[in-house]
Amino acid sequence: MLSRSNALLLGASALAVATCNKAPPASENKAAAGEVTETSAAASNDPVASAESAAPASIAHDAAVITVDAKGAISTVRQGNNGWTCMPDNPQTPGKDPMCMDGNGMKWAEAWMGHKPPPADNVGLMYMLAGGSDASNTDPWGEKPANGKWVETGPHVMVVGAESLNKLYPTSADPDTSKPYVMFGGTPYAHLMIPVTDAK
Repeated sequence: MLSRSNALLLGASALAVATCNKAPPASENKAAAGEVTETSAAASNDPVASAESAAPASIAHDAAVITVDAKGAISTVRQGNNGWTCMPDNPQTPGKDPMCMDGNGMKWAEAWMGHKPPPADNVGLMYMLAGGSDASNTDPWGEKPANGKWVETGPHVMVVGAESLNKLYPTSADPDTSKPYVMFGGTPYAHLMIPVTDAK
């Protein structure tokens, strides 16, 4: 959203999906370039602010905020009231990668974290408007890039559980992240990544 497994399991979780002029990769944003703003600094120290940066304010403000530890135990930082769940950035990845997901997206993420088959007929939506860093585009539980190159995607949304949609877009080990592409293609966790611009 990250190796993606680390993103969720280390409590800074992620997956971890409109089309698209290329947004700057997470590694090229102001915070990564050393131009840390007051907002980005606050978000990096505050799990709620970090989690809320994943989605539009109209969704994030009322969403539950959780963290997930290395054993997969979920801790609720804040109760929500709109059916959405947000998680803060994973400091183990090079870019910012907080995530916010609807109820179906959360079911998908729990299956992925637990190495269980995702539920059938369960199309979900996830926001990652701060971007994301993934160790692999092919291994759902990759922890470090095989070639040293992270898959960096700028602000994007993810559509999970939509196999017919996945068939319309490319998947590869080295995707063009400026266009819609499929992550984890050929696995039960395949999902569509859709870059967005002017995300906020």
